[in-house]
Amino acid sequence: MTIPELYERIGGSYESAKKILPMDKMIAKFVQRFLTDKSAEKLFAAHESGDETGMFEGSHALKGVCANLGMNELSRLASEISEEYRPGNAKTMSPEQVEQRFADLKALYDKTIAGIQEFAAQQ
Repeated sequence: MTIPELYERIGGSYESAKKILPMDKMIAKFVQRFLTDKSAEKLFAAHESGDETGMFEGSHALKGVCANLGMNELSRLASEISEEYRPGNAKTMSPEQVEQRFADLKALYDKTIAGIQEFAAQQ
């Protein structure tokens, strides 16, 4: 699997990743490092425990990592959660909407991880 094929499979933007990491070798290196990034783990654990500070911190970190790697939809979902839990911001989503964002984020995150794991196994 090539880098562009991986991005197509996970619904990412290869073009966005290329703007930050201009060589496929660099993209491959950092995409594979995403497998060990703890931002999502922290976010999902905070969600389970109801830790709003942890939800902000985890989603904010995940948003940045995903944006840098051209995982735009993951970044967008993480950003929505980040803004909902940003200290000082008023809540704008219903509990049901928050749960839907988390479900959407988790599903896309799992799809992304599976795609990257398959890519890494072929390297």
